Amino acid sequence: MARDDKFASIIGSEQAEPANIVIFGASGDLSKRKLLPALAHMHRWNLLGPHSRIIGALRNNWTKSHWINYVHDQLLQYFPDAILNPRSWQRISHKLDLVNGDLADPEMYQRLAEALHEQGGKKNALFYLAIPPSWYECVAKNLKAAGLADEADGFRRIVVEKPFGMDLQSAQDLNQSLQHYFNESQIYRIDHYLGKESVQNLMVFRFANSVLEPLWNRNFIDHVQISVSETLGIGYRAGYYETSGALKDMIQSHLLQVLTLVAMEAPLTLDADDVRDEKMKVLRAIRRISVDQVKNIAVRAQYDAGNAGGVDIPAYRDEAGVAADSNTETFAAVKFHVDNWRWQGVPFLLRTGKALPDRVSEICIRFKAPPQTLFDLHDGNVLNNELIFRLQPDEGMLLSMTAKQPGLSTDLRAVQLDASYGMDGSGMPEAYETLFHDVLLGEAGLFSRADEVEESWRIVEPIMKAWAAEDASISTYTAGTMDIDGMQELMHDCEGDWRNLSAKHA
Repeated sequence: MARDDKFASIIGSEQAEPANIVIFGASGDLSKRKLLPALAHMHRWNLLGPHSRIIGALRNNWTKSHWINYVHDQLLQYFPDAILNPRSWQRISHKLDLVNGDLADPEMYQRLAEALHEQGGKKNALFYLAIPPSWYECVAKNLKAAGLADEADGFRRIVVEKPFGMDLQSAQDLNQSLQHYFNESQIYRIDHYLGKESVQNLMVFRFANSVLEPLWNRNFIDHVQISVSETLGIGYRAGYYETSGALKDMIQSHLLQVLTLVAMEAPLTLDADDVRDEKMKVLRAIRRISVDQVKNIAVRAQYDAGNAGGVDIPAYRDEAGVAADSNTETFAAVKFHVDNWRWQGVPFLLRTGKALPDRVSEICIRFKAPPQTLFDLHDGNVLNNELIFRLQPDEGMLLSMTAKQPGLSTDLRAVQLDASYGMDGSGMPEAYETLFHDVLLGEAGLFSRADEVEESWRIVEPIMKAWAAEDASISTYTAGTMDIDGMQELMHDCEGDWRNLSAKHA
């Protein structure tokens, strides 16, 4: 099977209806690195409806030719295959259009309404808000005023990037604002982690196979570790990161969403609301934390100067745009409990950090030790029974078990069953391709509902308050290490130790 055919068989071949794909902030970093390449990939695999258009909504006073040249230059850097074939680039360039104007100017939205292309009697439109959150309400209000929230002549869907609020109150305010101008069914709150192939496969693995269902509970699982480790520092993102930190940036959104997929019950159907209802049950079952308990269940730290992934990294406080006395955490770990019948007493340990030894994202399901110890399971480097979902790199599943070493002794060793998701090294659809495709099809299962977002903020809010009230300077760790104060205490009452993220496939 040719690579293109194999890719098409994996991503699926359902073509979306023709649509006007409007990108607010079309000349920004997210657009050039993720959105434009994703749309070019989708065009290549014939997933965009015929005569669809990609409309940049720009404050720059660009001409259409300037916009086309800009897209060409970004694709040359981030997806050169799309433009090296002249016919392919010609087809993409014919889809490009733009509307200039200030985001606060109502006349710009009138021009946008006039620019929407009609195909088959419909003016379907997807509005992607690749702009700072402070502009979300303004854009939604003006779209509504221009009649662009009305679905009388085609669907209207608005995609909102994170951060969705910076705390519970701001998230509630933003939900109320967006729902004033658009129906909840029209709002797609994007979490690119849920677009990853390996994350989506969690539901298939859980509910399409019966072999592990009897084991997927408190009787056999000791604890769950969900980890995202990055070697990079904050780079150019100080302006955002100083107001966020690891807890808000990763745990409140991405990792709590992954937790719900691990812990949820089987939905009645794959309908978006059935799936999100089960995820909400998990979020509501997470044990509430009081501010005075935070020191026992959460750890934070900030990277100091060091070397991670072969790159010298300055101390966080020495990064451009970071305050000299900043207490923003670049590492966070939290122990949660899901108080329901299936998971009572099983800790869920979530950790994430920057400037760590390796770039690894994974879910570790660690099973309980056998009830009677006939062998020394902790001898040498023998692992407990673990099921690993690798999210990055080398997406796949890994089942680690214990076996006897060959020979006359009774020494033990770990053996592994490894199932990769890769396609002969050619890669898989990027998360933004999957999510774009789902929005165009009206599939909302991979997007957060309003109550999910608010419940996630409600869960982490006591941790935010406790850390904000701390007077002492934040503890530090050397970039490129996992030497973080307090991490081991979170493993109290858990079988074994933190999984070593530096050991590839181990």
